[in-house]
Amino acid sequence: MSDFQLEILQKLNDLNEIKSTIKVFPTVSSQDVLSALNSLKAHNKLTYSKIDSIHYDLSDEGKEIVTNGSHEVKLTQLINEMGKLQIKDVMSKFGANGKVGQARAFKNGWIVKNKENELELKENINVNELKDETKDLLTLISQGSYDSIDNKVIADLKKRKLIVQRKETDFIITKGAEFSLELTKLETDITSDMIVTGAYKDLKFKPYNFNSQGISTQSGALHPLNKVREEFRQIFFSMGFTEMPSNQYVETGFWNFDALYVPQQHPARDLQDTFYIKDPLTADLPEDKVYMENVKAVHENGKFDSIGYRYNWKEVECQKLVLRTHTTAISAAMLHELAKDPKPTRLFSIDRVFRNEAVDATHLAEFHQVEGVLADYNITLGDLIKFMEDFFAKMGVTGLRFKPTYNPYTEPSMEIYSWHEGLGKWVEIGNSGMFRPEMLESMGLPKDLKVLGWGLSLERPTMIKYKVQNIRELLGHKVSLEFIESNPAARLDEDLYE
Repeated sequence: MSDFQLEILQKLNDLNEIKSTIKVFPTVSSQDVLSALNSLKAHNKLTYSKIDSIHYDLSDEGKEIVTNGSHEVKLTQLINEMGKLQIKDVMSKFGANGKVGQARAFKNGWIVKNKENELELKENINVNELKDETKDLLTLISQGSYDSIDNKVIADLKKRKLIVQRKETDFIITKGAEFSLELTKLETDITSDMIVTGAYKDLKFKPYNFNSQGISTQSGALHPLNKVREEFRQIFFSMGFTEMPSNQYVETGFWNFDALYVPQQHPARDLQDTFYIKDPLTADLPEDKVYMENVKAVHENGKFDSIGYRYNWKEVECQKLVLRTHTTAISAAMLHELAKDPKPTRLFSIDRVFRNEAVDATHLAEFHQVEGVLADYNITLGDLIKFMEDFFAKMGVTGLRFKPTYNPYTEPSMEIYSWHEGLGKWVEIGNSGMFRPEMLESMGLPKDLKVLGWGLSLERPTMIKYKVQNIRELLGHKVSLEFIESNPAARLDEDLYE
């Protein structure tokens, strides 16, 4: 028996119950306490329960605020002393904290900006009566009185790095069935000598713990996007779809644009919208000469009942390499392969696409597209609407509305809308249409083989499912690892859009 184990038994004997190991053994780490308790519990000397709690300590900046006041109060006091303060002088007076103090002083309604771009006190503000809320909150936390503070306030103080979270483990200990101040050594193995001499009859053996799971190992976690992606995959599989190969991020302009009846002068092909590859600049085009001639004819003067775009189509534009702007580039290549053996087919892909867009709360330069393609004979727009209703019903999304729209490669085309209870309005959740005959017949597909296509982003349903307001909190360097680890697997049920 170790000295610490004996100390635990002696304290337990004196107190009859140890209600807090932190108070009784303040200098011993929780891990050492747990190790000693497990050893004593194996001998039935005691039982214990574990209590985990979260505590917060002030950072150095937080301690400074408790001592001297918050940045916003000090800035307001300085403006009061000087009368006015140029905005450009805030950083020189306060350093990096000046911007924080200025923002919070504005938010509290203490200061205003005049026409000369100077900061001055708002009318009727008495600096001696300012309530320093930040200092008061940090003072409460330093005293351990933070149970009454709102979780959002705690999260904001953590984000500002004024407090540091700390996990504390405590134990409640009670006497076991065989409690005593002595510890009999338990044997772990029976030997042949014990059997021969009969000594095993007088020995005590340590019981086997068949329920022990050991220490939890550190492991990775699926990103919320991957969880929702897997749900979409299972929906597609349940409806008889086959997954398309989508690991080729770089495509030629031909498959990304020309094969989809997007003209070469279309704005989507500009540098402002599409990422072009610098090295190598170009790649080979399909060896199917008939198909290439058909595409050229469709673009220039029209073919297969199309009047074309009436311009000089250039093969060199098709050879340029781009980061694919949609996974429909894959669908086009797969439909070209289907022309070799035309038959009803169901295909889908879920993968990353790239657009040269400014990043904001709802847009990224790269995101994921969910795309489905259904080819069958003599199907109509009504079949597309019915299929969309069945597809989204598997996510719990019903009562869809459809709105006509324009896509270069589908006609007719429809935007798909669902009612969003939280926003109180109809929101677009996808785009769909029937691939144009001139696109399909150029590949050699039969005239009566129709192809339905639809797509939606993966990010939007994921943000709704996990209640994420800013897409940059879902993807990128600002994503919280705790957010990824703690969120459960997604279920695309009725709460997704409603």
